[in-house]
Amino acid sequence: MSQRILIGLGVVVAATVFLLFNALFTVHQTQQALVLQFGNPVRVVDEPGLSIKLPFVQQVEFFERRVLDYDAGAVELVLGDQRRLVVDAFARYRITDPLRFRQSVGAEVAFRGRLEPITFSALRSVLGEVSLFTILSEERSRLMRRIAEEANTALRQFGVEVIDVRIKRADLPTENQEAIFLRMQTEREREARELRAQGEEIAQRIRARADRERRVLIAEAGQEAEQIRGRGDAIAIATFAEAFGQDPAFFGFYRSMQAYRNSLADEATSFVLSPDSDFFRFFHSAGDIAIEVAGEPAAAAPSLADVMEELGDVEGLAGLVEEDEQPVRAE
Repeated sequence: MSQRILIGLGVVVAATVFLLFNALFTVHQTQQALVLQFGNPVRVVDEPGLSIKLPFVQQVEFFERRVLDYDAGAVELVLGDQRRLVVDAFARYRITDPLRFRQSVGAEVAFRGRLEPITFSALRSVLGEVSLFTILSEERSRLMRRIAEEANTALRQFGVEVIDVRIKRADLPTENQEAIFLRMQTEREREARELRAQGEEIAQRIRARADRERRVLIAEAGQEAEQIRGRGDAIAIATFAEAFGQDPAFFGFYRSMQAYRNSLADEATSFVLSPDSDFFRFFHSAGDIAIEVAGEPAAAAPSLADVMEELGDVEGLAGLVEEDEQPVRAE
């Protein structure tokens, strides 16, 4: 009798455990559950922990609570400036309503097939209104928010919320890259020519200003030098006039001796002149020469040799006169 009771208790315990195993289920914190009864949704369990259902009658289907990633393929778009751009984008989304999500698409694999055309449609709609430079500027974040908003408007019926849409890569089509690069090169060359022209203009101004200043400085220095030279020449002329005015006859004789020295220094020098020329007046006979010495006329005019002997070396006299001239010119 006791053995039958033990067997019965064991069967009851096993049945209870089996029923509890089929009635209890656990919802992970990264998941949310939908309880189905004969395939029809009954309730949504979005709180993590242990939950209960009717055994053998109700089933549980789990959905992700976490943010999911979807990497879309590359698509070619036409921008607002009629340029073509190959865009490779990705989206982040989250299932917010498991019941609606199951009723609309059934499973996540089927939903990804619906998400791709919706994402591409939002990309074409927003990027088709702007230029390439806008996409590459600080306005890019605002454009991404607009794309996410348009995608959410279309995905609201699926119980899904798009968190963010981003562009991983944006390239020009292969057939357009060369033309775009050529246009960019032409633009940069034009800017470089403008900069060179501006620099050349500035350089010309600097050179003209420096040349003008140089000319002014040279003119002022030349004017000052001429003034100093004129004052010096005036002093020299006054000094010479004062010195040679004391004895004009000797001055004439001295200048003639200088002319002889300079003209007859070369032995190969030849003169074709008249004997009566004034240049040879000191080569005449003694009767034709009259030199005034110390302001008094000579009683008998000496010959040229006597004059040379009496007056000494003419070059020595010239040296004395030149020594007298140096201080005068230094003033």
